[in-house]
Amino acid sequence: MSKLIKWDTLALLAGAGVLGFLLLVGPILGMADNGDFLRIMGSVGLSYLDPTEPFQEKYFAFTHKQFAMSAPGIGGYISSEVIVVFLATLLGRLYNWQLFDIRFLGAMYSILLLVAFACLLQLKILTSSRAVKYSFSMIFLVIFFDVGYTAYFNSFFGEPMAFIFLLLTLAAALRLTEIKQPRTAWFVFFMVSAIFMAASKIQNAPAGIILALLSLRFLPLSNRKSWKRTGAALIALLVLVSTAIYVTAPRELRMINQYQSVFYGILKNSPSPEKDLLALGLDQKLAILAGTNYFMPDTPIPQQSAELKQSFYPHISHGKIARFYLSHPSRYWDKLQVTAQHAMTIHIAYLGNREKAAGFEPGAIYNSFNLWSELKRNLLPHSIWFLIGFWVLYYTVVLALYSAEPARHRRASYEVFISVGAIGAIAFLVPLIGDGEADMEKHLFLFNVCFDLMFTASLVWAIHQVVKFVRDRAS
Repeated sequence: MSKLIKWDTLALLAGAGVLGFLLLVGPILGMADNGDFLRIMGSVGLSYLDPTEPFQEKYFAFTHKQFAMSAPGIGGYISSEVIVVFLATLLGRLYNWQLFDIRFLGAMYSILLLVAFACLLQLKILTSSRAVKYSFSMIFLVIFFDVGYTAYFNSFFGEPMAFIFLLLTLAAALRLTEIKQPRTAWFVFFMVSAIFMAASKIQNAPAGIILALLSLRFLPLSNRKSWKRTGAALIALLVLVSTAIYVTAPRELRMINQYQSVFYGILKNSPSPEKDLLALGLDQKLAILAGTNYFMPDTPIPQQSAELKQSFYPHISHGKIARFYLSHPSRYWDKLQVTAQHAMTIHIAYLGNREKAAGFEPGAIYNSFNLWSELKRNLLPHSIWFLIGFWVLYYTVVLALYSAEPARHRRASYEVFISVGAIGAIAFLVPLIGDGEADMEKHLFLFNVCFDLMFTASLVWAIHQVVKFVRDRAS
């Protein structure tokens, strides 16, 4: 057991070393702003240092290390990310009252990732065999410490929240299934992580509902009244937060998403934009906007024009968009094939991740510690049939193990893995309805996290089977 504990320490130190080198030692690694940062920055009292900085340098080209500090305001954007960023700014103010260093946020995310890694390493399902333990550690380091994931830590994107808190949720859930009389503290840890994950971005709200259903399965794990009361209250809170995060979305954000979903989604490459608009109950003259996105200049009808505010935005909703695809399944299938072409890309190619002050060219990309993201991008099939085959194989094995398991606690552990697959499937299906074909690599981030979790679990399970086979043959 001492060797396993020593290995845990080495694995965590290796992860900390990678994160420290990438995120904290200059020139730092980060992510350029695509225009989304201001939603969070405005809420916590941050702004760009140079108001006159050219557009092409402020956005897309470079990551920024320092930001000006002011009094926190009201950004109008509800997200659990605001809490984490606000805490990071509080720490930053202790260091410098006027300037915020993004590395405080990167360090906070790094610590949370290491906590998730440490929790996973302590699971009993990994301590049964050194080979399994060592394999999991190395696989986890290669996959989840890849720059495709960690570069987000030095940014104000919401992706790190979904990534880290899904890992924490998974670790807590599996821990609950390993204890015959689980402590309420672990249930609270699981639920709070799930709430933070679901509230990280609007598109992650459906994941909160899946996690709420999973948490219902945990209620019978203990007969204590405190367990039942606490669990029921937190489940209700998770459902409420998941619903509220969508319902309270800022009107401007809804307008952007609706425009993208219709004109850069349904009508993009449509054989008959006029017929599609008619099916949506919209004016057919809007067909001239087919294939345009919300941020494109000089469109035939400006995106924020009075004409669209009268003839388009009040008459469209994501419910109507979903119903259109349900009534036109072949069109949805075609769009999902487009989605699959982007599904294996973790890193956003059009966003630079290096500092201008370090002398890098605009849009420069860091090309080390990216073994997994490059393998996915270059070797795995970018095909919807590959994804369907992977999901079918994954569920076939998990459901077979679930059916053969008599113990309630062990069955609950398989339900955790079933939930991960369900979240990944929804994360693949939702972007088209929510934002069309815009920024698909970024919107498929949660899908990639779930795919990688499923791949990791499958690989570790296969290694466990090989070890078990060898042991049985030797005995």
